[in-house]
Amino acid sequence: MTALNLPFSAEEYARRLAKVRAAMDASGIDVLFVEDPSNMAWLTGYDGWSFYVHQGVLVFHDEDPVWWGRGQDANGAVRTVWMDDANVVPYEDHYVQSTERHPMQTLAALIRDKGYANKRIGLELENYYFSAKAYLTLSEELPDAELVDATALVNWQRGIKSDEEIAFMRKAARISEAIIDHVVERAEPGLKKNDLVGEIYAMAVRGAGSEWGDYPAIVPLLPSGSDAAAPHLTWDGRALQPDMATFFEISGCYRRYHAPFCRTVFLGKPPAFLVEAEKALVEGLEAGLEAARAGNVAADIYAALAVPLERAGIERGARAGYPIGLSYPPDWGERTISIRPGDNTVLQPGMTFHFMPGLWMKDWGMEITESILIRESGPAECLCNRPRKMFVKD
Repeated sequence: MTALNLPFSAEEYARRLAKVRAAMDASGIDVLFVEDPSNMAWLTGYDGWSFYVHQGVLVFHDEDPVWWGRGQDANGAVRTVWMDDANVVPYEDHYVQSTERHPMQTLAALIRDKGYANKRIGLELENYYFSAKAYLTLSEELPDAELVDATALVNWQRGIKSDEEIAFMRKAARISEAIIDHVVERAEPGLKKNDLVGEIYAMAVRGAGSEWGDYPAIVPLLPSGSDAAAPHLTWDGRALQPDMATFFEISGCYRRYHAPFCRTVFLGKPPAFLVEAEKALVEGLEAGLEAARAGNVAADIYAALAVPLERAGIERGARAGYPIGLSYPPDWGERTISIRPGDNTVLQPGMTFHFMPGLWMKDWGMEITESILIRESGPAECLCNRPRKMFVKD
């Protein structure tokens, strides 16, 4: 069965595979096992909620990749990957969550059958989806192989987005804008957070205009008041309160591509310190956008952001952004570059970031962020187009 609804052209998948093979060659890797679902999708088109079981893609230098995973998920693979059905290799269901056998035993057998039992095999070791047991099993089953760390090898190839990818991210940005517009309109004292989150999810899935929405890799985050000092709290059944700030961290998602977008809403008259923080944060954001130019480095964005914040007496301990694009839970970042001091990665046209200089102080917090695209010339483009401010509703 040939996948009928591939998100990208055959030329786009060929371009990606060539980049990964070149990186494998540079690292002396004979075969690469990719288990990160974002990397699997980027290379093959595979899209399914199956990353809670062992699965992956084998990438070779001289033949098409092989999708390997649970038998029932092979039905999804033949419907979503660009490779031939023969390149979809399932394992039986009695391997799933078994204490007597492990799926990696079948992967090792596949690798042996392909002639790579004594070769250098790259593994994404620092990854949410690859367990210590998986590594130990492969080590036991392939004693003559050299298992090498290939963490983020594919991730780094994803950094510069193609025109096709950027088009998807623009669609995700339209959904992000619609969600934030709705949040600002609906937020009022007495509105229960879980009800508002229900509306956020409805808008995220309905999409914007004629474009449908996918599920984002991170759930909505919306802490209020002193809870906003903690950046990763979700929601509960409590109502929004007057004289309190709430930041909303959300992202529209289109065919797994994200455009994270954060804004803060204050219900009432904000205190002077919060107004001053908003002013410094917006100034820092705009300085960072000016520094986000091709040829500069990631640390330059952070340095520009820091000047007005430090002038206002605000010290941040966290990084201020990361690359974005195609992602699955639990994270919409690409886990490569960080916008922080010391990261001297050169910015190149086509790179996309969540410029995320959230303020999380001892007993308050504020988020005003932008998803940005590095352009051929000039400062970065913001994928979303909404006022860069704290929204105040008296």
